[in-house]
Amino acid sequence: MRKAVWLVLILALVASVVMVLIPVWLIHPFRRQTPSGIDISFILRRWSPFVTVIIAAGMMAAGFWLWRGTRRWWAKSVLVAFVLFALAPAWAARQNHFEWMFNPLPNAGYVSATQANFIADNDMVLGVEINGEAVAYPVRQMAYHHVVHDSVGGKAIVATY
Repeated sequence: MRKAVWLVLILALVASVVMVLIPVWLIHPFRRQTPSGIDISFILRRWSPFVTVIIAAGMMAAGFWLWRGTRRWWAKSVLVAFVLFALAPAWAARQNHFEWMFNPLPNAGYVSATQANFIADNDMVLGVEINGEAVAYPVRQMAYHHVVHDSVGGKAIVATY
């Protein structure tokens, strides 16, 4: 019975870690993202805060049960490490790691088209036109930051790439 509980502890820890890592792996900067990958990521992001806490609580309960019957110090050390490591995915599931990866540019600087000498004629840009006002964001710069907050034609926008 104790071996089965250890196996469940290991599988629960793996499931908890995988639930947090899959969205990080699927939604990753500078790599193609599919609609199904984004759907999976957002489903996991929605449920992982609850599921990882339930897994951590279950691991603590199983760890307490195993602790009482364990006499070896090294087995107790491994048990404590497993239970403590179960808290890491529960914490990570509550972090917005997408903001870590897709970091909006703070205090973006804007110049007119005549002053934009850092853009070559063949550079790709993301263009937006609202109410007769047009702006262009260089894809080369958008590829890192992915998000720019701006006002175009009197309307606040968020442009993403």
